[in-house]
Amino acid sequence: MWKNLVILLLASALAASLLLRRGAAPTATAALQLPSPQPVQVAPPAVTPPPSPVSTPAIPPPAPPNAVAKLLKEARANPVLTGAAIGFCLIDSKGVVTMDDNAGTAFIPASSFKTLTTATALEILGPDFHFTTELKSTAPIQEGVIKGDLVIVGGGDPMLKLDDLKAWAIDLKQRGLVRITGGIRVDSSFFSGSLYGDFWNWGDIGNGYGSGVAGLNLNHNRYIVMFQAGPEVGSPAQLLGINLEIPGAIWKNEVTTGPADSGDGVMIHGGENTTAIHLRGTVPLGAVKFQARGAVPDPARFAAHHFRAALQAAGIQVGRAVNTTATIASTPPTSAPAPSTHSLLKHDSPPLLEIVKSIHKVSDNHETECVFRVLGVKAGKPSAEVIREHWKTRGLEFAGLRMEDGSGLSRADFIRPLDLARLQFVAGTGPQGIAYKASLLSEKGLTWKIGAMSGIRAFTGYAKTKSGEEYSYALMVNHYTDGKTVSELCSRVLDAMMGL
Repeated sequence: MWKNLVILLLASALAASLLLRRGAAPTATAALQLPSPQPVQVAPPAVTPPPSPVSTPAIPPPAPPNAVAKLLKEARANPVLTGAAIGFCLIDSKGVVTMDDNAGTAFIPASSFKTLTTATALEILGPDFHFTTELKSTAPIQEGVIKGDLVIVGGGDPMLKLDDLKAWAIDLKQRGLVRITGGIRVDSSFFSGSLYGDFWNWGDIGNGYGSGVAGLNLNHNRYIVMFQAGPEVGSPAQLLGINLEIPGAIWKNEVTTGPADSGDGVMIHGGENTTAIHLRGTVPLGAVKFQARGAVPDPARFAAHHFRAALQAAGIQVGRAVNTTATIASTPPTSAPAPSTHSLLKHDSPPLLEIVKSIHKVSDNHETECVFRVLGVKAGKPSAEVIREHWKTRGLEFAGLRMEDGSGLSRADFIRPLDLARLQFVAGTGPQGIAYKASLLSEKGLTWKIGAMSGIRAFTGYAKTKSGEEYSYALMVNHYTDGKTVSELCSRVLDAMMGL
């Protein structure tokens, strides 16, 4: 029964894997309106409820002689999975661990790790929390003129879109603004430090699924690059253009043509504040307008550039040119924010619950990292510490947890299947349990968040078995070489679990 579903899940994991490989944006690609290609130069916190009881035996009981245990035993004996690590945990509706098969060993979780961030944020920030972006000016509007600068003050919103900035421009025009004597400045000091997780791979940070996390983000800090395949396999692919201009970028195209139906083999190598963006890999033979997503290297400059264009399109003159405005880059964390005493406009993100639903649906790393970082900003301490402390008050103390980011993109993240399953139980029975469970993907009694990277598969969530009882579970497989065998194993384990 679950074979087809899990194949669909693993196919959607490769959509998550397009956050692990290509970084699909929350909106459908088909709805994207692509302008003419740009010329390319090639060369207050919720009251904490009392702890939930979770039964954790000091000595885990032996695996019961059921179908799930039998499948896992057979998998370990399969020569194809020699060297693979497999862990499974099942917790009943009372919080009792009913099955522990290597569940005390820490695994790399991939995107199943996102549930640790989302469940925490719902309890601490609440489902109605909003990120806020504000537009200020260094002088008031007088007779249609601002004798100073406009300043966009970021609040870490992962959902801010170019259309929101265009709406701001129209609003200012309707207020009678016709000219700004200064320029466009950005204060993105809301989040300090690097745009990227310290343990994110070099191959991740130029691609859309690894887009940087800044105090001011626009369009998920992503762009779309378009190629036309060459006439034969191995021939150069032509770079057609970029859907949104990346100011200052120099594009170095080394993409070639791969076999027909070979899919997206493009790798984009960029980096924080870089101007040189390297395009490598392959596009399939026959592709006419093949699209791949990349990560904006300087989100503050990107946002300022496009807001300036939106103002000009609305008929508002902006004094200083972008390429001569030194204050376009984000305000360094060590310096005071730009002087801005006049509040003009504010934009609120969708409520946190809607962002969490998006995270669980498309496994968006950028959205998750913004939620992860805001937990630390609000508490004034590292986000991972906030998360540990919160769940400790709820009766869940992690062992073997390493949290280098909030999304699971880092392969330095570790968590035990035991703790991942316990998290689902405690979150599901907590003050935001109904909302949290409803935010996960679900079908026919099985609720899940999947994690998928090369050599990694993980499922966690809830399962209503044929007995009618709801269980929390975590299934994790690491360090394998045969994805087909692991997909089949996951399918059979979930099927057997539902039959308990």
